[in-house]
Amino acid sequence: MRVGLYGGSFNPAHAGHRHVSRLALRRLALDRVWWLVSPGNPLKDRSGLPGPAARAAGARAVAADPRIAVTDFEAVLGVRYTVETLRWLTDRHPEVRFVWIMGADSLASFHRWRGWREIAARMPFAVIDRPGYTLKAMASPAARALSGARIDERAAPTLAEREPPAWVFLHGPRNSLSSTALRAGKTPR
Repeated sequence: MRVGLYGGSFNPAHAGHRHVSRLALRRLALDRVWWLVSPGNPLKDRSGLPGPAARAAGARAVAADPRIAVTDFEAVLGVRYTVETLRWLTDRHPEVRFVWIMGADSLASFHRWRGWREIAARMPFAVIDRPGYTLKAMASPAARALSGARIDERAAPTLAEREPPAWVFLHGPRNSLSSTALRAGKTPR
């Protein structure tokens, strides 16, 4: 089984999340994508953040694809950081080939994540291009530090089978939807 893990606050979930998931399913030859609705991003303000169960319910309504599963198990486990979640999953499911999925905006700040080097060493990851972040992401400290582990985009279907560190930057149709903009009442161009 080849499973993509796509974490975030999903506040709110939107068609851009579904777009990224479907792109990852197709380009990375994944069997499933799991949306990991986080208790809250430690790098962002969490005041006014609805509970994980409410956000997961909204995400299920948006996912609208039987290959996308939505879970808020991080809150049940009591984990705060992605690295803790990935440890838990890989320790309990060694038979699953996991791939971490993130947007280019996340790669731009990946070096600020707790345990980012361990994340890269624990499982391959795919970066999905986002409007306005292509150059920032590729110039980021994490992208530079892991440049030797980047694979050619044409090899993306092999990513799940590669030993980490391994990552790919996927270009293609970009979706400009953003939870931040939606919360602010802004609509994308």
